Amino acid sequence: MAARTLPPFRADHVGSLLRPPALLDARARHRAGDLDDAGLRAAEDTAIRDAVALQREAGVRTATDGEFRRTSWHMDFIYQLEGVDPTDQKLAVHFHNKGGDLDFETAALSVHDRVRLGHTIFGDAFEYLVGVTTGDQVPKLTIPSPNMVHYRGGRAAIDESVYAELEPFWADLTAAYAEEVRRLGELGCTYLQLDDTSLAYLNDPEQRAMVAAQGGDSEHLHEQYVANVNAAIAGRPEGMRVTTHMCRGNFRSSWAAEGGYDFVAEVLFSQLDVDGFFLEYDDERSGGFEPLRFVPEDKQVVLGLVTTKTGELEDKDELKRRIDEASKYVPLEQLSLSPQCGFSSTVEGNALSEEQERAKLRLVVETAEEVWG
Repeated sequence: MAARTLPPFRADHVGSLLRPPALLDARARHRAGDLDDAGLRAAEDTAIRDAVALQREAGVRTATDGEFRRTSWHMDFIYQLEGVDPTDQKLAVHFHNKGGDLDFETAALSVHDRVRLGHTIFGDAFEYLVGVTTGDQVPKLTIPSPNMVHYRGGRAAIDESVYAELEPFWADLTAAYAEEVRRLGELGCTYLQLDDTSLAYLNDPEQRAMVAAQGGDSEHLHEQYVANVNAAIAGRPEGMRVTTHMCRGNFRSSWAAEGGYDFVAEVLFSQLDVDGFFLEYDDERSGGFEPLRFVPEDKQVVLGLVTTKTGELEDKDELKRRIDEASKYVPLEQLSLSPQCGFSSTVEGNALSEEQERAKLRLVVETAEEVWG
């Protein structure tokens, strides 16, 4: 199992970064028809180079492209799977924050044909990222988990004339992902992160009630989802490390679900065949560290103790205290530190500035250096 162990990145970064004003302006001009595809690509290239430099200057050894070529952390990937398309129907996701509630509207998806992988999704984006990382930076690609194709719409989003039963759907979906993983390996990807909000959402009784209302098996869906991820990554290249990131929603500094990891913990931590877990732990919404008792010896837990929801900087001593508390359930050498989620899971971004974002990343690195050396 040693060959599968994650590199000791005690300070890591979940994925998305705030889009800089110049990139947002380029996107607006592109939508209006005042900037062509090549012009938008050039603006994205510049912003990504700057994002990689930002991460390097903060001391983070991994580097993502900030997800700057995406509008949404997951739908930009999902709609590129063959057999999956957006519909005219709008899907509203109800979010909460300390100031009130808001709804995020997105196009619902339809699985209207057999799910297949036509091209390597985000392959060109990853190759560009590789070309702009320097020194000991490790380029990391973030993609949505296969479960995100199913979670929001459930059975109703899958055409019964194509998939009369769900088992062939799961088989095709995970086969498409397995091929994506294989192709990414050929491009040199050694660090892949599967983002999966569903496995965190299912801890919330209200979310399980939503699944039940859709006709799903709310008590056992997480078991199917764990099996899906395992099937998708079973054939990953020997040199590729795979992690999963779980949060309870991240849109304009708001969240969609609450609750500790207790409901899914035993199956999630003992059966999911990833190398590490990025876990949201920035406030009481995420519960306590007790569920970490199910984490095996060969897995790494990245504690998301630094919030991306606000710009207020955490107290370093308090972060150390919480790391020490978590180490009662998982040995310190299996722990790492990161922000609890991305800074901009959608193009809108969270309510903080770029300088506050930089300060958060520096805090993660400095704290990790003081705790682990």
